Amino acid sequence: MSISLYHYLGLGAALFAIGVIGVVTRRNAIGLLIGVELILNAANINLVGFSRFSGKLEPQVFALFVIVLAAAEAAVALAIVLQLFDKRKDVDVDRASALKG
Repeated sequence: MSISLYHYLGLGAALFAIGVIGVVTRRNAIGLLIGVELILNAANINLVGFSRFSGKLEPQVFALFVIVLAAAEAAVALAIVLQLFDKRKDVDVDRASALKG
């Protein structure tokens, strides 16, 4: 049995669904970040699957841009989480208004 495009799309859809559930249900900032990373990785899996089965390299270039975006997002979000923990001693996003002033 060979791996088809539907396998890539199914895995991407499953990761996307898990990521969305994580973003919607978590109040912890670290859980939110993990959910966002899962969503971005689901997009990458779909892009690589389309690249493999179309024979073009453009989707892989977009996947590299998504990886760079995810790294930048993780760096900025980690800095925000560290500031939140420094101010409140927890990472509950409901108390994120403490960073306003």
